[in-house]
Amino acid sequence: MKFGKIGEELACQYLQKNGYKIIEKNFEARQGEIDIIAMEQNELVFIEVKTRTNIKYGKPVESVDANKQKHLIKTVEYYLYVRKLENEFVRIDVIEIYLYNHKYKVNHIKQII
Repeated sequence: MKFGKIGEELACQYLQKNGYKIIEKNFEARQGEIDIIAMEQNELVFIEVKTRTNIKYGKPVESVDANKQKHLIKTVEYYLYVRKLENEFVRIDVIEIYLYNHKYKVNHIKQII
């Protein structure tokens, strides 16, 4: 299994344990990709998952720079349009997954944008 996919699976497990309902994974559009789309109560949550084994090159969330955020917003807008969900409450989160010595740590950062 690819490194990023392991992180996404761990993120899904974390979300489900915390009451989220997974709606879709790996939604792709010309504008970009959304790793996980989930529902938390009455809010549609778009989640970018970043997996790392160390912070040698910075924290995972730091890779969600202004350019990446712009692509995320465009992809979210497209998803809402094609699914006819324009009136939903939405937010964009980042989940950092740190893998080390067959263990992992999850850091959920809500409403990154």
